[in-house]
Amino acid sequence: MNDASASQSQGSAAAAATLPPQYAPAEVEGKLYERWVAEGYFVADATSSKPAHTIVIPPPNVTSVLHLGHALDVTIQDAITRRKRMQGFEALWLPGTDHAGIATQNAVEKQLAKEGKSRHDLGREAFVKRTWEWKEEKGGAILNQIRKLGASVDWTRERFTFDEVLSRSVLTIFKRLYDDDLIYRAERIINWCPRCLTALSDAEVEHHDDEGELVSIRYGEGADAIVVATTRAETMLGDTAVAVHPDDERYAHLVGTEVEIPFTGRRVPIVADAHVDPKFGTGAVKVTPAHDPNDFEIGQRHGLPNLVVMDERAVITVPGPFEGLDRFEARPAVVAALREEGRVVAEKRPYVHAVGHCSRCDTVVEPRLSMQWWVKVGPLAEAAGAAVRDGRVRIHPKELEPRYFQWVDDLRDWCISRQLWWGHRIPVWYGPDGEVVCVGPDEQPPGTEAEGWRQDNDVLDTWFSSGLWPFSTLGWPDDTEDLRKFYPTSVLVTGYDILFFWVVRMMLFGLYAMKDRGPAESVPFRTVALHGLVRDQFGRKFSKSLGNGIDPLEWVEKYGADATRFTLARGANPGVDLATGEDWCQASRNFCNKIWNATRFALMNGATNTGLPPREQLSTADRWILSRLTTVTAEVDAFMEDYQHAKACAALYHFAWDELFDWYVELAKAPLNAGGEAAEATRAVLGHVLDVTLRLLHPYIPFVTEELWKTLTGGESLVVAEWPKADVALQDQAAEEEIAALQEAVTEIRRFRSDQGLRLGQRVPGRLALTGSLAAHEADLRALARLTEPEPDFATTATLQTALAVVELDLSGTIDVAAERARLTKDQIAAAKEIAQATAKLDNQAFLAKAPEPVVAKIRDRLAAAEADLSRIQAQLEALPAA
Repeated sequence: MNDASASQSQGSAAAAATLPPQYAPAEVEGKLYERWVAEGYFVADATSSKPAHTIVIPPPNVTSVLHLGHALDVTIQDAITRRKRMQGFEALWLPGTDHAGIATQNAVEKQLAKEGKSRHDLGREAFVKRTWEWKEEKGGAILNQIRKLGASVDWTRERFTFDEVLSRSVLTIFKRLYDDDLIYRAERIINWCPRCLTALSDAEVEHHDDEGELVSIRYGEGADAIVVATTRAETMLGDTAVAVHPDDERYAHLVGTEVEIPFTGRRVPIVADAHVDPKFGTGAVKVTPAHDPNDFEIGQRHGLPNLVVMDERAVITVPGPFEGLDRFEARPAVVAALREEGRVVAEKRPYVHAVGHCSRCDTVVEPRLSMQWWVKVGPLAEAAGAAVRDGRVRIHPKELEPRYFQWVDDLRDWCISRQLWWGHRIPVWYGPDGEVVCVGPDEQPPGTEAEGWRQDNDVLDTWFSSGLWPFSTLGWPDDTEDLRKFYPTSVLVTGYDILFFWVVRMMLFGLYAMKDRGPAESVPFRTVALHGLVRDQFGRKFSKSLGNGIDPLEWVEKYGADATRFTLARGANPGVDLATGEDWCQASRNFCNKIWNATRFALMNGATNTGLPPREQLSTADRWILSRLTTVTAEVDAFMEDYQHAKACAALYHFAWDELFDWYVELAKAPLNAGGEAAEATRAVLGHVLDVTLRLLHPYIPFVTEELWKTLTGGESLVVAEWPKADVALQDQAAEEEIAALQEAVTEIRRFRSDQGLRLGQRVPGRLALTGSLAAHEADLRALARLTEPEPDFATTATLQTALAVVELDLSGTIDVAAERARLTKDQIAAAKEIAQATAKLDNQAFLAKAPEPVVAKIRDRLAAAEADLSRIQAQLEALPAA
């Protein structure tokens, strides 16, 4: 070893001494993150000549706290951004939060309720002021939480959908849409939440199966009577027609006649409408245009009146015996009254059917006729569909494209007004003589309250402002440097579950607002990378009732941010749900520890990062690991470019753990111990491979890789280091085949040793007959397989064979054959008993008919495992030497 190499090796050993024996995430992560922020590594420069790469973080509600779904989103976006930054892009990852109209107002109203007050006691202006105070004090906690995950977002550009810049964007686009006749006000059926007292968009309604009732009611008398089926008997008070299908011969003679609605004295027409399903119930349906969206459409086609029978809290307002009853109180009361009159023909309970619930408070949504503001989505949706169809925007994975088209092609006009106080107030004024004036952000109201002018009381749907997020956050409508540099954004990363909630809305608004840029540059993002939902280890959704919730911050505290991130990234297949649990996180923690320990070992043995020696100085193992590194570098690069994060992590995990740490490090020990030129080459190769591996791992596990890489290389930071490129000149198929033959032989011997119950470190005499390229690796094989040279009294008790090796082993002096035979016989009997028990259950047809499928599947798994055990035990018994 020359003096320079000796000095570098000594430096490496000294550097290793600065690393604690065990990796302690809590002592590393916080200080590293604060340094990254302080150094400005995450700040994007709009004046840079580098190509731009932009991600806008899906803005979590200002009321939110971090859950695993957020953590997955953050992990994927951070991995993408860190890689692009290392590749030389001007990478902007823009953070922010959503003002969350309903959720935030609910939070403040609950706070007021504890004080014995309501928002009406404060008045609108004071309530909004109080909500801002709440936001400053308690809102936005989630942004502090994503810091703990290591999110490399540009904090200097943090945005809030209700801040001054974004509010100006909201008012601007409202005015433009209004002037283009794409926003209008009309009385139509909406989704109404009687708890939140506001309209909801279709996207804010969650449908799930509820147990209800299906009641068949007779309207009219005698031959003119007709029976209708309904799940909401209380709405009959607002019926203005009965409808049948025009081709239904059962009712053809009744079409055009009238029938009396019970309790009301009103006679209503029987109409023919193609919307009616003749196979549902009796084939005749009651029509309540003011309380059902489909009935409203029927009413429009037939000119039916709209009778509102409930107030905003879903309380019956029709004079009579049901007035003042809540809808769920009125329902059984109406049915009871109908039953008493002999009008209930049939009742089905329970009747399971899909019921809409408010996504915020889970209250059953009530369809309600109401005057609201709407976006005319037709031309906007057509443009949004075309952008994906012609390839300007890519949905990834492509299999989810049909879901996008299902939404965008059938999009109904969007109700954008909300009966709240917290939010962007609709910029429309009404004058004393019926004037309606929409005011832009730079315009003054047309008059004062004293002059008879008043502003619309409603605010805009929160999704309206978040739909502007890709361009409002960059300064639109002004022509800013950020907007010119970073729009369109590069990729939107989000769960497939909000493809309609958010993605479609951003497409509608981006293509409209930025249309002056032309078709290619008006899209809000080039790619939509959709991931799945995080579920528990059994594939179930997380829920309070199941008690299976996981707080990612608890994982961060217990195992570290890197382990938490790697756990989520390893399961992140595009568009596919991922199951996870604490065991997964423990395994990821072990992986981080393995990286730490292996790097410390390399440094303690003088690993250097001063460049690779000439090829002729490299051993077969050196050439093999460099070749494998080249392949893995190319694979990881391709996987990450295609958002295949699970595959990228799998490739990195198996290369680092299995090939680098378990094989190469073991093979490196002999030359390192021998010293000389071979040791010098091995130190250089080990340092180089670790350098590249840490760079490749950095996007997923930034903290541990940063700490180790800086110690190994003395470099500034991995955040700004160069992304590795695959060096095809280092590919060596011959070396890979040679080491593969060695691995095959060692693995076969290790398997046999394990089957025989030998201790890991226990050495066994072995006689080797090696051919081909494997002949040069006898020393390696003996070291890795724990084989000693055969003594004169060597007696073969087992023979193993691989493609290039015949291995004879002498176990006579290493195990108590009689005791081992007794142990294995006992295990054989237990396995046979397990097989008999499982087989008996699976042959029992009565058991199979009653047992839940998961129970049966578990028994099948037990049977398969027992059969495998029995086969293994029998092989071990046969391999034992004679007594």
